Amino acid sequence: MVMTSERGNRDHLETLLKRFRRELNESGQLRDHRRKRFFVSKGEAMREKRRKADRRRRRREVRLQTRDTHRNRKR
Repeated sequence: MVMTSERGNRDHLETLLKRFRRELNESGQLRDHRRKRFFVSKGEAMREKRRKADRRRRRREVRLQTRDTHRNRKR
């Protein structure tokens, strides 16, 4: 898919570039390109997925623990 932004009569180059970058970010093409830039084997992808899930789980547990300690504090 090719991204294009058409220039209006009163659009400055800076405005056109800003609009193009915003459309590119919203479409997700740049994120996909960066993610697919290098080959990643299925095993490596699964390990990375597991690592991210573990990190999310640990962060969630810490967040819940700190919330509970704040609630149980005597006032």
